[in-house]
Amino acid sequence: MQEIHILLVDDNEGDVLLTREALEEAKIVNRISVAYDGIEALNFLKKRPPFSEQDSPDLILLDINLPRMDGTEVLSIIKNDPVLKRIPVIMLTTSSSEICRDC
Repeated sequence: MQEIHILLVDDNEGDVLLTREALEEAKIVNRISVAYDGIEALNFLKKRPPFSEQDSPDLILLDINLPRMDGTEVLSIIKNDPVLKRIPVIMLTTSSSEICRDC
């Protein structure tokens, strides 16, 4: 099975650990890179220092509630970029708050 490179964007270290454990338990062969806020995620995706040598991910797991730039803003930038929009994105949240769909 081919390795999958996943970019996990989440500011909660506990959620990062749980995600890693769940993927490992599911025996999904992967390499996980972690960004802890929206700005760091975009710097990673656009290969800005210190991420200039990183490979592009095959999948992005993106938390909605992030510091500095929230997940919906990051998603909008990704989907409006001709190169990045090809990467599948799964939005995640552990919040019990409702998401505003008309914001």
